[in-house]
Amino acid sequence: MAPKATKAEKKIAYDQKMCQLLDDYTQVLVAAADNVGSNQLQNIRKGLRGDSVVLMGKNTMMKRTIRVHAEKSGNQTILNLIPLLVGNVGLIFTKGDLKEVSEEVAKYKVGAPARVGLVAPVDVVVPPGNTGLDPSQTSFFQVLNIPTKINKGTVEIITPVELIKKGEKVGSSEAALLAKLGIRPFSYGLVVLSVYDNGSVFSPEVLDLTEDDLVEKFAMGVSMVTSLSLAISYPTLAAAPHMFTNAYKNVLAIAVETDYSFPLADKVKEYLEDPSKFAVAAAPAATAASGAAPAAAKEEEKKEEPAEESDDDLGFSLFD
Repeated sequence: MAPKATKAEKKIAYDQKMCQLLDDYTQVLVAAADNVGSNQLQNIRKGLRGDSVVLMGKNTMMKRTIRVHAEKSGNQTILNLIPLLVGNVGLIFTKGDLKEVSEEVAKYKVGAPARVGLVAPVDVVVPPGNTGLDPSQTSFFQVLNIPTKINKGTVEIITPVELIKKGEKVGSSEAALLAKLGIRPFSYGLVVLSVYDNGSVFSPEVLDLTEDDLVEKFAMGVSMVTSLSLAISYPTLAAAPHMFTNAYKNVLAIAVETDYSFPLADKVKEYLEDPSKFAVAAAPAATAASGAAPAAAKEEEKKEEPAEESDDDLGFSLFD
């Protein structure tokens, strides 16, 4: 039987493993592991096996390993992981698609009972209906102001009741009632808090952005740059077309009001002096459009007219 590894040997092995992961992977998901059991964590590791590795450990040990490895390897970008190691967190090293890995991690959630003193992560609502409890248990409902009635020898809740609000601590009465009703209101699993990608750190919400979202945000940014540039008369690539258009309008307005002119302005002045030319210019287009419509209508009528059948086609005459 192999001798049990000492505490110092375990630390060295952990340090070597983490250094190897930092060298092999450039993508890391930092996930909160509150109320996650060892069996649940083992199932997550199995589900991610292939292109991802889950590493848990003490924050102080992980921070120390990152600092030492950054100094030895010269890779200073991994130091951006240190500020993320706060609370009960683990690291998921991956070479897969960050969004897909994040979604896979979210699948492994396990229902949990409401324990006394626990902060509720969600609102807890007790649904109406028969509880299966005998009438002697009504004291629990009375303490929590839950309206009930006795139906066929059991306690029945009349209306849905919000028992615990998100962020509140679970009291002893609430925990006892939920246990009696067999309600496990909370579910726990690894929750991705931050994403590290080759030195860059961002929120996991970024993974939900689609290409359409990015295009929309880029267009919005261009619009804001254009508006600002036009307001302060500062030329930018986005504002240049609008500036040229506005400048042309100004020059054209001056030419119309003065004797100064240029080829494009001459045509505008000509129309302003003789507005009937507008009608002359528009007439050919209108005539072409009106002429095409009747022709199309006649063609349609020809198609719709059925061929008349003769008596001969029927195989007999009127006087047979």
